[in-house]
Amino acid sequence: MKIAIVILNWNGKKLLERFLPSVINFSTGVAEVYLADNASTDDSVSYTKQHFPSVHIIQNSINGGYAKGYNDALQNIDADVYCLLNSDVEVTENWLQPIIDTFNNFPDVTVIQPKLLDFKNKEKFEYAGAGGGFIDFLGYPYCRGRVFNTLEKDTGQFDDISPIFWASGACMFIRATIFREAGGLDEDYFAHQEEIDLCWRVQNLGYKIYYVGKSTVYHVGGATLQESNPQKTFLNFRNSLLNVVKNVPKRWFLFVTVSRLILDGIAGLKFMLELRPIHTFAILKAHLSFYKNFYKFLKKRKRIQKRHNYSIHNSIVWQYFILGRKQFSKLK
Repeated sequence: MKIAIVILNWNGKKLLERFLPSVINFSTGVAEVYLADNASTDDSVSYTKQHFPSVHIIQNSINGGYAKGYNDALQNIDADVYCLLNSDVEVTENWLQPIIDTFNNFPDVTVIQPKLLDFKNKEKFEYAGAGGGFIDFLGYPYCRGRVFNTLEKDTGQFDDISPIFWASGACMFIRATIFREAGGLDEDYFAHQEEIDLCWRVQNLGYKIYYVGKSTVYHVGGATLQESNPQKTFLNFRNSLLNVVKNVPKRWFLFVTVSRLILDGIAGLKFMLELRPIHTFAILKAHLSFYKNFYKFLKKRKRIQKRHNYSIHNSIVWQYFILGRKQFSKLK
């Protein structure tokens, strides 16, 4: 199995200095490492060429974000499996072998995510993917080990191999043929939640997505956009709505869309009460962009098969904020 580890970079020299050595040390002889640069203006590319000559460099002409950056770079890579790896991820010894074994043992598995722990607190799961991602009835993403902003301690409860709904873009393994068959990442998302859309489409094609808990990586999270950055709020709210329009089955479409718009309004009021109005304005901006793209995404949904059994749990908003169920194991 030919594996290509592809790290997307934009002005990330400091991250490459810190995290690239672990990727090379624990991947040599098993996988090829690529740096896909999104038109950086720092010296991260020259630094990589000088200090890590084994790394293959692909230079994109523009900074097209996560989606376009990977779509452009992967066209130039010959591999059986792509590993889309964030530049702020520290990998561990033998992290690749459990992934390879799972691909070999389960031919119908096409996407895999390892265990994502927090680099800053290595006993806890990390927000971006934790123990594998799911979608609730209203299209809200959450993870085993992370529901909204509550992060669980890793006590081995998710050391299994298990089917999941979506794999984190912070560290996602996907068969190259399936990436192309699914149409790659949707570049209209730019960044954030485009991996959820990709995984949804992969499942619409009839393929499976798995989590492999014996492979562990540590993710910094927010290295490109901090949680406090309103641009992150904008992208998360806008793209989550786009996922609903594009992928939620027809019989639930109107109810889910209206419900999400109302709940977003409540979230905006919450930000105002917390004296964070800049995030309220980010939600308003997200809704304006959503309305602008609404018909475009309606056309996209007509080209794909909608998966009817997407709901794993009923509303996690209700369970988390009203019933106080903060852990994955408590969800009904």
